[in-house]
Amino acid sequence: MTRPLKIDFVSDVVCPWCVVGLGGLETALEKLKAEGVEAEVSFHPFELNPQMAPEGENIVEHIGRKYGSTPEQSAQNREMIRERAASVGFDMRMGSDSRIWNTFDAHRLLHWAGETAPDKQAALKKALFKVHFTEGRNLTDAGTLTEAAEAAGLDRAEAADVLASERYTGAVRAEEQLWLSRGINSVPAVVVDGKYLISGGQPAEVFEEALRKIAAEAPAA
Repeated sequence: MTRPLKIDFVSDVVCPWCVVGLGGLETALEKLKAEGVEAEVSFHPFELNPQMAPEGENIVEHIGRKYGSTPEQSAQNREMIRERAASVGFDMRMGSDSRIWNTFDAHRLLHWAGETAPDKQAALKKALFKVHFTEGRNLTDAGTLTEAAEAAGLDRAEAADVLASERYTGAVRAEEQLWLSRGINSVPAVVVDGKYLISGGQPAEVFEEALRKIAAEAPAA
């Protein structure tokens, strides 16, 4: 008998802890398969910097302005995150020259994938993480975004059509406001069955323990 779980993964494409959290979640779910736990994971938008200009901002300047971190503290934090990302198999290459970008168009593509090809939404999320954190490319560039869509197995021409239009603008704005209204003000936020919240870039062991307990309370399929 299986224990089906519905998981809403609320995150931003420029959130490094979201990379760590997704890796931990997926590792935990893979381990729990042997116990009959199955999950449907959907991705939802959250913008850490909704007012970010199209040209982006240098990461050291951004972290310093937003959190008061010195360049040395910023470098230490990047190294810590790099190690955590490596532990879940992700190549994190942020450096002092990296930039933070506006992510609204990336979220529109993710919404499009969720509506038209939900089985490819996770692949698109990971492709966007790779574009930003591994390759250091511009997340506001349509060519970069459509290339990520193609890498995820989606139709590149249709992705370009989405970006060239205003499609899903209202839907993404509404979804962002919905999660804010539910008290989500930091990411990653992993909401299970609409009532259990697991916050932050947790290790796989934390997700595994929490999901096992939740699954034990869930009705069998």
